[in-house]
Amino acid sequence: MDAEVTTTLSPLDTVTVDLADRSYDILVGHGALDHLGERLTPMLKQPRVFVLTDETVERIHRHRLDEALAPTGVTTIWKSLLPGEKTKSFSNLEDILDWLLESSADRGDVLIALGGGVIGDITGLAASLMKRGMKFVQVPTTLLAQVDSSVGGKTAVNTPRGKNMIGAFYQPQLVIADTALLETLPARELRAGYAEIVKYGLINDPEFFAWLEANGEAVLALEAEAITHAVATSCRAKAAIVAEDERETGARALLNLGHTFGHALEAANGYAPDLLHGEAVAIGMALAFRFGASRGLTPQTDADRVTAHLKATGLQYAIPGRQGGPYTAARLVELMQQDKKASGGRVPLILARGIGQSYIHKDADLSLVEAFLSNELLET
Repeated sequence: MDAEVTTTLSPLDTVTVDLADRSYDILVGHGALDHLGERLTPMLKQPRVFVLTDETVERIHRHRLDEALAPTGVTTIWKSLLPGEKTKSFSNLEDILDWLLESSADRGDVLIALGGGVIGDITGLAASLMKRGMKFVQVPTTLLAQVDSSVGGKTAVNTPRGKNMIGAFYQPQLVIADTALLETLPARELRAGYAEIVKYGLINDPEFFAWLEANGEAVLALEAEAITHAVATSCRAKAAIVAEDERETGARALLNLGHTFGHALEAANGYAPDLLHGEAVAIGMALAFRFGASRGLTPQTDADRVTAHLKATGLQYAIPGRQGGPYTAARLVELMQQDKKASGGRVPLILARGIGQSYIHKDADLSLVEAFLSNELLET
């Protein structure tokens, strides 16, 4: 399959994820939500949609979605969950499916995910299971979700044994990345999403990383041109990789840069809100570059540059806390061994030969990783 991604020039930036008969558009830009109705109505067999969100997002953005759909006469049926990573649970998944069944939802209906990555992930999984598959649309309201989790069809819930351990690949019909929705986000949430933007530069686009070094503050300030460029570039990068490798049998694994370390940090912390997913990814990317440098695989200057940029934008770049906290080298390695791709005391890590030169290191020795993490914890 060719990794073709087409972009249509319009008041919005439109990126197409090319997956043959499962292709879909990502609409990026200020006011993109206003186009939801015209895009949604051709999908509907009856004038109604189901909307899953969390209580915080519903309070802030429900009126925006209702206003976007008002001219179409489409009725919205809402369900809201508690905010936070712990919402991605089996019990909530069961509750969502029961709500849909009780509401007589069928495969001709559309389920909208209005929220961040947690809502997008559990909504997509519920849609994949509902009567063996109903349509769903992503309306991400966080920067992290707009540039990462809403695109590519990964859906999941967490378990006590690890993050995203139960899930499916299930593509949305449409993604609406309205940058106006980001204006209500706290600065910390914006920074967490920015970590995923940095990731795309570190994977295979050194020019984009250099652009971020020069324009990161403008992106975080939500300056219109900068934030649209950053979100669209990130979506385009992810769309190209997903089109090439939808089910992560090869190149798509590069999108996990920082995530093996990051997921272990989140799990060790019990998915508590004092460590957001994007913050864990930022630390994970810095660790990946520093681990590579410690093994002579990554230039130390590039590892230092990554750390410096994360620090300059207010992101964490080292394992938080000191001795006595939830993070120990042994615990983190234990959690890494539970990674979906780990085997025989080794785990694939995404490392880099330099900025924009990431690659899959297929069998990292976890004893070496543990020694590295022990040293990191001594230095924090």
